[in-house]
Amino acid sequence: MERAKLIWQVVCSPLPLLREGQGGGFFKSVNMPNSKSNVKLSILFDSPDYVAIDKPAGLVTIPGRDDSASAFKQLSSQLNLPSTGNADPRLRVVHRLDKDTSGVLLFAKHVVAQRHVSHQFQNNKVEKQYLAIVAGNPTEQQGVIEAPLAVHPADKIRMHVSKFGRPAITAWKVDQSFRRYALVRCFPKTGKTHQIRVHLAHIGNPLVVDPLYGPAASLLLSSFKRGYHPSRKDDERPLIARLTLHAEKLTFENLAGERVEITSPLPKDFRATLNQLSKYAR
Repeated sequence: MERAKLIWQVVCSPLPLLREGQGGGFFKSVNMPNSKSNVKLSILFDSPDYVAIDKPAGLVTIPGRDDSASAFKQLSSQLNLPSTGNADPRLRVVHRLDKDTSGVLLFAKHVVAQRHVSHQFQNNKVEKQYLAIVAGNPTEQQGVIEAPLAVHPADKIRMHVSKFGRPAITAWKVDQSFRRYALVRCFPKTGKTHQIRVHLAHIGNPLVVDPLYGPAASLLLSSFKRGYHPSRKDDERPLIARLTLHAEKLTFENLAGERVEITSPLPKDFRATLNQLSKYAR
């Protein structure tokens, strides 16, 4: 008898998405958010085998040379689980999000669980959905980008489309259209570094805020609100000053063969940006 596959839907305080010309606007370059070393991480899903958090923008997944904090280390401390050694239970990495991408980030609690879900990531069996605020409006309402990616020969931090690269596929559809901007839902079918960011830039609709592949490092209300009058006292504060990319949903198979769907609500800066675009960029 075939084992039944159940869907567990895990949603943390869901917030409604707004339903409903190529161009940029005026942007202001600012520093991206700093690491958030003292923020208690929000747990979206917790079981004996796996734990998923709502990663804030500005926090790396694992420690780097220049990072004083990471989601991995903070969660290890928060759950009182070891982050090193061979003994289980301990926290184990199964995938990563870019530092300035927010959303669902999954970890395993023991090596069997880690191998089980890592195999799914390696074979593109994990379903992922991202929301991206992009510059311009795509010429179609949906599509599939099949463009191989490789490290940029002139800049090892960047990726680029190359016929010599590794296969990369991203499906997408437009959720909302604004004047000179759009909210695009992305379904990466592979998991290459910076895949969504490079693919969206490749079709002419980069993330609105992306210092590597997009037009600038922040988005200002004055860039799209007609008749905007700046304050005489203070400089204008950006609506959002980090990647306009949110890992909204992740679905995987647990050790019992059940499908687990985890959803992250839109962060405050992302939601506020959509509200302002809906109000002033129609």
